[in-house]
Amino acid sequence: MQGKCVVVTGASMGIGEELSVALAARGANLVLAARSEEALQRVKQRCEAAGGKAVAVATDVGDPEACRRMVEQAVESFGGVDVLVNNAGISMDAKFEDITDLGIFERLMRINYLGAVYCTHAALPHLKARRGLLVAISSLTGKTGVPTRTGYAASKHAMHGFFDSLRVELMGTGVDVTVVCPGFVSTNVRANALGKDGKPLQVSAHDESEGNNMDVATCVAIILRAMDRREREVVMTPKGKVGQYLKLFTPGLLDRIVFKTIQDRRR
Repeated sequence: MQGKCVVVTGASMGIGEELSVALAARGANLVLAARSEEALQRVKQRCEAAGGKAVAVATDVGDPEACRRMVEQAVESFGGVDVLVNNAGISMDAKFEDITDLGIFERLMRINYLGAVYCTHAALPHLKARRGLLVAISSLTGKTGVPTRTGYAASKHAMHGFFDSLRVELMGTGVDVTVVCPGFVSTNVRANALGKDGKPLQVSAHDESEGNNMDVATCVAIILRAMDRREREVVMTPKGKVGQYLKLFTPGLLDRIVFKTIQDRRR
């Protein structure tokens, strides 16, 4: 990653923040994108302290024009784009029948799916010029349905379909596509998840104690290894890997396991 331009969306917290700092420590030039200018400046300082260069670009990935401007800033700052990490996203935690604000579904699609589409469309010519890498931070929920995550799962399934299709289109161009599927990671994403009324819950409804979640440093290390190897897809957890086989051969059993897992995690 030495000297390469890496764009990271959703860089203001969680996986995006820690991945950006880790890339900076490898000598990458970071373009940090998220909505909060204040939070981005904090991450920018961390990246520079780690030894990399960084620019912060306040960006709403749900706005295609904002995504275009962000990529333009990346090219202006570092001459091109080598890697785009589509990490920006929001979650939800509510049973479908309890939802009172159906706008949740549009918002999830706009940020989690269309945000990745808009950023990728803007960056693709530059990635092709440098035979670069597209990274999509998805979720195990993008592989199988999860209760209380109907809209989130739909957006991540859409993300998977888009990048799987794009990967085939890009064969022979030198641009590779890596889709990453974490499980439960120790970040504040679930505390910021949208509730049934469309507002952030602020407090996670799940047991986030150590042992229930993967720590963010481990998650980032797996992502970095996948980027180095330009892997096609990464399913992070042993349960997630087993789940892929269960979905093929005993999908009903997988449904019951997922249901029990979510029930057991609720406070």
